[in-house]
Formats: sequence, structure tokens, C-alpha cells
Amino acid sequence: MAQEKIVIIGGGVAAMTAALYLTEQPNWQQKRHLTVYQQGWRLGGKGASGRNAAMGQRIEEHGLHVWFGAYVNSFKTIETVYDKLQRPPTSALSTWQQALKPHSFIALEEYIDEQWQTWPIDFPVLPGNPANGSLDITVWDFVKMTLAWLKEWIPQFESAASNQAKSTQLTTKKSRDRYLLRHFHQQIQTLVSDGSEAWQTFTNDIQNLNQEITSTPSLLVDKLNSFVQSNHTLQPQISEKKDSLVIWYIVRKLKRWINQELTELLDENAQLRRIYICADLAIAMLVGLIKDKVYRDGFAVINKYDFRQWLLKNGANKQYSVDSAPVRGFYDLVFAYPQGDFNKPNVEAGVAALAMLRIALCYRGGVMWKMQAGMGDVIFAPLYELLKQRGVKFEFFHQLQQLTPGADDNGQHCVATVLLQQQVSLNTSAEYQPLVNVKNLPCWPSEPLYQQIDLEQAELLQQHNINLESFWSDWPGCYETHFGASLPTKTLQFKEDFDRLILGVSVASLEHVCPQLLAIDENFAAQAKNVLTVATQASQLWLTKTDQQLGWQYMPPSEEGPILSGFSEPFDTWAAMQNLVEKEQWPENNTPQNIAYFCSAFPCQAYPPQSDHSFPTRATAQVKANLTQLVTTNLQPLWPLAYNNSDFDWSVLYADDATDQARLEQQYWRVNVDPSERYVLSVTGSSQYRLATDGTVFSNLLITGDWIKTGVNAGCVEAAVMAGMQTARALCGYPQQISGEDAFKSL
Repeated sequence: MAQEKIVIIGGGVAAMTAALYLTEQPNWQQKRHLTVYQQGWRLGGKGASGRNAAMGQRIEEHGLHVWFGAYVNSFKTIETVYDKLQRPPTSALSTWQQALKPHSFIALEEYIDEQWQTWPIDFPVLPGNPANGSLDITVWDFVKMTLAWLKEWIPQFESAASNQAKSTQLTTKKSRDRYLLRHFHQQIQTLVSDGSEAWQTFTNDIQNLNQEITSTPSLLVDKLNSFVQSNHTLQPQISEKKDSLVIWYIVRKLKRWINQELTELLDENAQLRRIYICADLAIAMLVGLIKDKVYRDGFAVINKYDFRQWLLKNGANKQYSVDSAPVRGFYDLVFAYPQGDFNKPNVEAGVAALAMLRIALCYRGGVMWKMQAGMGDVIFAPLYELLKQRGVKFEFFHQLQQLTPGADDNGQHCVATVLLQQQVSLNTSAEYQPLVNVKNLPCWPSEPLYQQIDLEQAELLQQHNINLESFWSDWPGCYETHFGASLPTKTLQFKEDFDRLILGVSVASLEHVCPQLLAIDENFAAQAKNVLTVATQASQLWLTKTDQQLGWQYMPPSEEGPILSGFSEPFDTWAAMQNLVEKEQWPENNTPQNIAYFCSAFPCQAYPPQSDHSFPTRATAQVKANLTQLVTTNLQPLWPLAYNNSDFDWSVLYADDATDQARLEQQYWRVNVDPSERYVLSVTGSSQYRLATDGTVFSNLLITGDWIKTGVNAGCVEAAVMAGMQTARALCGYPQQISGEDAFKSL
């Protein structure tokens, strides 16, 4: 049987995941041949990183790259890579456990009385390997978790109420509500061993059919936890509707009591305010998941609402909760600001609620996991090494120009040709060798390895400071001016060069590389139009002082630096990355003490045509201005000791032979405006336009990336990995199971 020729365009997470699983089965090479075409000199897509040889082999990233402990499929995949690669023990990162370390300390920023206040949160470390977890949670799992938390919080509310002579007595008078409490009592009476006066009063009122049933907040939340754990509760088609009404009634009664007795205390008590926000958000989500029948119809049913809108609809407190630090932090996390407009946040309620539940319920180890080098080093270098060992062919420096449609032997639409631009010529007939060794770790460089490129082309690239990864690159013009000819191209023909095509570019690239396909397939075109993206910005500072020396005041028992969000624009997220200093290659007698990463969405309402070669330069200059504002003004609430009378101390920035503000020039900043680099959004109502990997009308085309329908439907590594797994399964039937992919389906 002839090998099936599979061409993969793009080297991002989804495309490389597909390649991995396509090569997992024994004797795969007898069935298929894989070739990857990648523009520029490295793999990674939005997750690419590079090592700057001129600056201590420092790590330069597209942004902040951390994984959540709930990324079940991602951890399964990277565990497979390291286990199969079998790096020698002498390698700097020979196992995935060395490459990723659990992280538990998160910080959120509250803006109270025109001052920033830090809300530190130290998540518990949970036992287990994230790869062995599951994303297949139910709404009832969240109900149980929420009630367990309320059981912890309500006594604190009662204590605060008692201290202020507030009421902790609850009464139920309406006949319908008394009926629900009688059902509630009937379900739990055999489970409860409680001799308290409050329970006896409650039981007597129930049994005597009193017109008023007396209880307390602690009693209701305690017994409600017993209720939802009972084997007799939430049985589909038997008592589920009645049971859900009981839960809905009691949590709303608790909420009314909290609002009536405690809200006036919140402004003067930060701890009480933060517990209130958590409880109020949890109750609003719980009410919404029940009222909107998400437990029956799936999370997609609420994607018609923005998450904030949905919280308000279900009773969340507008003053304290809807714009609170946890909510703002989540929007910042997923860059949920179309066109980078921070005044118009937008994310689907179903996508957001599901993501938050999974983060809280499904993590193993740390709630987050930090990479112990750049994402290119930790993820894409071992992926590349393993795929090369298995016989996958890589063609670097090939930029996709156009896909053209045709018809297959059955008269169905197909991709007939793939036009690629060959960006450079190599100086030998050997394949390009993309990796460099940094402290016994294979890494991707931050620029091409020019010694492997044709000498004259390499000199021209460096002379004009050409970025071969940029959509707006003027390299074709420079090349033609110098050589008197256009850059060479390569055309791949269906059946001659490929049988199946995996398109791993991002959704924002579709209008540029396959407009003829979009003109044929209206659903594909709708996806390209409605699944939006946003530009992002990132910066990194190398520092001469530790976080504590800069004035950061919060040190958890783990002694971890924070991952912080919900801060002021233009950079709303900070990650303390001191752990990476040792993975870089600085002079022994002159080493940075610390590294700080910052990122956020980047305001950009429109993108100019490809001929506007200076656009990336202008956008990058804006990021530098934003970084200047960050260090000269915005960081003072977090790093007060980095300032002298409100003037930033430039000596805090690590630099070689530079003084004062010139030290900023040696830091790193970038803007991600390229179609392939923009972050994929989940704006209200957009999930319905996402297609499955084989969802286009083109018989030989599979699309993959965090922009297709996955069961996450949000821009993140986990969605991209799931997309790649689905692509591989569509081609070879493996892997059969993908955790969490059915979350948006109706039950």
C-alpha cells in the first residue's frame, strides 16, 4: 500500500500535536509520510521563544507562558514526548517533571479608594499528575464544590454579623418555599446526626407543618452539603428538577441574608469583602447554571451572553463582584478585549464559566505550572527532536502564500495546490539544523542561524534587519532589488506532493492565504469572520534586585514569586520569573538577580495592508512607550523600593555599560500583531461558528488550532493540543479519547 502523503503547514502547538499522534502508532511510516512547512527558522507559533546569543543567551518570549494544572491533554502530550524522547539524565531538562514545576501563588489587584491593593491567594498543592486528571466535569461537580466553599465562608459571615449585632436568624414563610424545605428535610433526615438546638427547631417546624420555618445560615449550608452528597439527590428524571430548586432556593436565601446584613461592613474589612466577592460570584454562577439549565443543555446555551452580563443576570453584586479582581483577572488572562479596547471586555459566558470551573476543579499539583526555560526550549525543542527521530521531514523558511481549490476524483471540493515562498537558500544541501545548545539544553535561537544560509542572502538579511516571521516583511522587495529576481516559490500539487493537508495557521491568516476557499465554503468563511483575534504586547525586564528588594511585600510559605493580574493598563499581568536566571548564560561575575515578565492586549483597531512594511516598527515603538510608562509610573504600587520620591531607580534594570534610562534599551519588548501571532478570542456568540477539524467542504483539508471546535473554544495551549489530537484522530483514528471535548454538547 502506498504511503499517504500528509503536508502540515505551520509549526504551532496544534500542528505539532497532530504530527506527534500521527506518529504514535507502530509502523506508522508504512502508512504515511509527513512533511512540515514552517516560515522562518523555528517552530512554536504563538508559543515560540528564542535565545539571544548577544545578550547572555537570554530567553525572549512572545508573552507569559505558563500552563494550568487543569491542562489534562497538554500534560498527557508533553509526558509522552519526554518519555519517548528519553533524553540522557545529563541533559538540563531530561524529564517533563524537570521541565515544568507546580506553582501555587497567585495575586490579584484591587483598585480601592484610588489605591492598588494586593489580594494574595496561595492555592493548595493537590496530589497527582495533571496528565492523569480529567476535564469531564459536570455542573453538579461545581455545585458540590461551591457548597463546600460556602460551608467554609458562611460561619465567617455569621461571626462578622454577630460581632456587629446583626441577625443570623432565617425564616421561611411562603408555601412553595416551605414545600421545598420539607423535601430537603425528607432527603437528609436519615443522613444527619445533629443534636443542636437549631436543627431541632428546624425539624419541629418541618414536622409540625408550621407556617414559618426557622433556620440559620450555618445550618442550611451545612445540611445542603449533606443533601448534594446523598445518593438520593439529583437523580435524572426522578428528583433532579425538585432537588435543583431546593439548591437554588437555599443559596439565594443565603445570598439575600449576606446582602442584607453584611454589605455595609465590606468597605472597612478587606478580608470580609474578598470572601463576599468569592461567595457572591460562586452563588451567581451556581444560580445561573441551574436556572439556564446548563446541567441539561450544556455550556453552549449561555454563550449568547458576555460573562459579566450573565453574572449580573443571575444576581451578582454590581458594586463589588461583577468588576472585581477575580473577574478582571480572568478577562486579562484570556486577553478578552476585542481590538484591544479595555473599555469593551467580551467573552462568552459558557466558555468563561467552564474554564473557571475546570481551573478550580480539575487541577493537579499546582493550580499553575511554570516552565523552567523558554516555551520553545521546554515544549517545541523536544517535540522537534522526537519527530525528527521518527522520520518527520521539516522544511524551514517556507512561507505559505496561497491555497487554491479544485475537485477530487469524486467531484468534491478539495485543495488543489499549495503555493509556498522559499524565503532563503541554504549554503549546503543538508537540512537546516535549527537548534543551539545553551547550558546543555537544546534551544531555538532568537534569529536565524545565518552561517547555514547562503552567504550573500545572510548578509542582506542582517544589513536590512529583516524579520522572516513578519507578515509585513519587506524581504521580497529587498531580495528582488538586490538579485534582480523574485524570491523562488514552490507549488505543491494534490496527489503528487500531498494527499491530505493539515492547515495549522491561525484563524486571522485565513483571509490572506485561502480567500478562494472561503468564497466556496460559507461556513468556513463565517468562521474566519466571526472567530476574532486581538493583538498582544509583551515585555521582559532583567533586574539587579529580588522581588523583596524591590518592595514586593507578599511571600507565601512556598517562597514563590507571584503571577499577578488585574493590574493597571497598559500591562495588566506580571509574572515573577527569577527561576529562569540560571537557565540563561550570563557572566559569572555579572548576573541578573531577577526577571519580570509583563503582558496584556494591545490596542489596534485595524491592520494595514502587507505593503505597509513600517507598521510593525510603529507598533513596537508604542509597546516601548507603554513599557516606559510601566516602569516610570505604574509599577510603584508593586515595587515601591524601586522608586526614589516617585522617580524610578534605573539601576534596578540589569544592563551592560549603560546608565540611567539607557538601561531600558537593553530590556526586551515585542508586539504580536501578525495574523499568526494574534490571540484567539471567544467573543459572545462566536463559538457557534467554530468548525471541527474536518468541518470544511474540502475533502483533503483538515484545519487545526485553538480556533476550531474543541470543547474549550478559547485561545490557550489546551485548546490547541485538543485540536491537534482531533486532527490526528480524523486521519488515523488515534487518540480515541480526548478529555473534555464534549463540554458544549447538550446532555
